[in-house]
Amino acid sequence: MKVVIALGSHALFRRGEPLAPEILRRNIARAAATLAEIARAHKVVLLHGSGPQAGLLALKAEAEAQTKPYPLDALLAEIEGLIGYLIEQELKSLLPNHQVVALVTRIAVNEDDRAFRLPAKRIGPAYSAEDGRRLEQVRGWDMVSEGPKWWRVVPSPEPLRFLELNAIRLLLAAGTVVVCAGGGGIPVVVSPTGAVRGVEAVIEMDLAAALLAKQLEADALLLLTDVDAVYVGWGGDKARPVRETMPAELRKFQFAPGSMAPKVEAACRFVEASGKFAGIGQLEDAASILYGLRGTIVRATGVTLDFVAGARAKGP
Repeated sequence: MKVVIALGSHALFRRGEPLAPEILRRNIARAAATLAEIARAHKVVLLHGSGPQAGLLALKAEAEAQTKPYPLDALLAEIEGLIGYLIEQELKSLLPNHQVVALVTRIAVNEDDRAFRLPAKRIGPAYSAEDGRRLEQVRGWDMVSEGPKWWRVVPSPEPLRFLELNAIRLLLAAGTVVVCAGGGGIPVVVSPTGAVRGVEAVIEMDLAAALLAKQLEADALLLLTDVDAVYVGWGGDKARPVRETMPAELRKFQFAPGSMAPKVEAACRFVEASGKFAGIGQLEDAASILYGLRGTIVRATGVTLDFVAGARAKGP
């Protein structure tokens, strides 16, 4: 099978862990061991999140207050190169007979996308009200507050087209494991003359994965995180994990924005566009999700909303 896998930020950095390089390496090694099992039997394209690392670079930029910070598209390229390199190293050591390539990936967006007028995607760490107001004035950042905490927010436009799509197709056809679109890829605007320029935005990685899976005509899309399934009523006493469903049923519920909501939306988009299936669940269950044994499976037809019998949420 041709499988597109989206490795979420919470699968790379567990909640509450410090942003330390040795922890990132350890978690990537853990992820690679699971993903290599799939790559031995299938053609794999892997996308990865970058949430904590984006925060690390934001802290670095703040510490170097005398230096004009690099634009966001350049920082995304830095993150994509760093994490892509580490994933490539770990996968190659486990797959000596495979080629593994990490590809810095640009994704075209519409410069008139309404997201540029309404920045809403949080990046970086939480700040105090005092620091948040200062950054708003000194850096010109868009900031939002929630109680005593402030966050930087940036536009998150819709992904339209992978500029490296043909390269990804060629590599995949040659049996290469492709690591691409880290952090959602680098958002760019393409002019009518073909000129390309980066923009200050962050693309939702799960939506980029859904688009790529559609364009590659993948057989399956896996969206991996640190939660074992999609839960209806997450956080409550009666939360229930969804075993199997169709997009129309899943869309009836609301999910946490910036967390499960984009994964659900990505799964629905891919299934509706392709007629194939998508799976959502935890990294450790990746192979079982691919074979429909674990996680939440979203299919185009033939199923009703089915919950895991007797299961209850383990998380907050």
